Amino acid sequence: MAAKGSDKRRVDAPAHLSRDEVLRLLERRGDALREELARRADADPDVLSFIAAEGTAAARRAVAANPGTPAQTDRLLADDKDGDVRAELARKIGRLLPDLSRKASDRVSELTLETLQCLAEDELPRVREILAEEVKDLACVPATVIAKLARDIECVAAPILEFSPLLSDADLIEIISSAQARYALSAIARRQALSASVSDAIANAMDIPSVAELLKNATARIRQKTLDKIIAQAERIREWHGPLVMRHDLSQRAIRRIASFVSAALIDELATRNGLDDSTRHAIKLKMQERLDADGNFGSAVSVVAARHRAGTLDDRFVISAVQDGQRDIVLQALSLLAAVPNDVVDKILDSRLAKPVTALVWRAGLSMRVAFKIQTLLLHLPSAQLLPARGGVYFPLTDDEMRWHLSYFGLDA
Repeated sequence: MAAKGSDKRRVDAPAHLSRDEVLRLLERRGDALREELARRADADPDVLSFIAAEGTAAARRAVAANPGTPAQTDRLLADDKDGDVRAELARKIGRLLPDLSRKASDRVSELTLETLQCLAEDELPRVREILAEEVKDLACVPATVIAKLARDIECVAAPILEFSPLLSDADLIEIISSAQARYALSAIARRQALSASVSDAIANAMDIPSVAELLKNATARIRQKTLDKIIAQAERIREWHGPLVMRHDLSQRAIRRIASFVSAALIDELATRNGLDDSTRHAIKLKMQERLDADGNFGSAVSVVAARHRAGTLDDRFVISAVQDGQRDIVLQALSLLAAVPNDVVDKILDSRLAKPVTALVWRAGLSMRVAFKIQTLLLHLPSAQLLPARGGVYFPLTDDEMRWHLSYFGLDA
């Protein structure tokens, strides 16, 4: 009769295993042992190779994730029928590459690079996406692999285009000129220390979201001629107004031109810049007065909100106070500034008297659900049946994706 407890599933393996001990354990036990051995860094290479060929999917995933797995076994797993196994291998491969040239033999290096190439051509986008994320900022990846990943679908290409140090200016300009999707331009526009030549190529494409990303990129070098070209088109493109105002490389002439068409709040932001000459400062002051005169009471709301924003007190408490006082213009301007949404769009959302878009707008502005509920009840006076209360008394009741969807109905990107 077997001793009590002899059928338990836990593997009582010693701290260090000899090959003979492992073989004896494998003879007595099956899947549970294989999965535990597959996770052990001190497992014998032959044992890991055996599990990679004969083990369950869970065991093979563990072998794929194990940094001690031999290079030839990794190469075998790159062709595994289970996508999750290949995904685990893709997660590991990037961590192996930096030390490859210093520690590995020529054969190990050859096999590892062959595994990398195989994963870069994997049929599952998820596997290629994981690989791209792992190798996006490495300088030790073969150029052929980076070139392939950079021209893949969005989830694969975007991190490579934004971060890879192996893409030359010539590569980037060629990709920009042949890009069929805007994500490629936007990803490149976010690269650190973008050269003036690449910035020119993005600006010449005149893709609105990509140029906005370029303007937001404080490390991007943009020639004055290129900035002037963007400014000449910017009056009709509201998405560029804020990013333009925040650029620190604007000439005095450019600042005066921008002040002629941006909102009063952004004119106010321009007025706070250091290094303005007297002529530019005077021109900005005149434009501000013109805008305030044209906007009437709304102009004073702009000034109040802009002052609060500069002081760092444009917060829940201030907005709730404005709601309670029925100051719709101030609430509108506060939401516009905090959420980076044009005034007319905020106006449309408030006029819709729909609780979900209003709540989504407050969420985008970085304010609390308490603010959203106050707006619903005290500013919009929604009937109780139309109110959207907080979840648990505190939290937003919609998921992030749901809120993005409600905002997209008003033409706002996530």
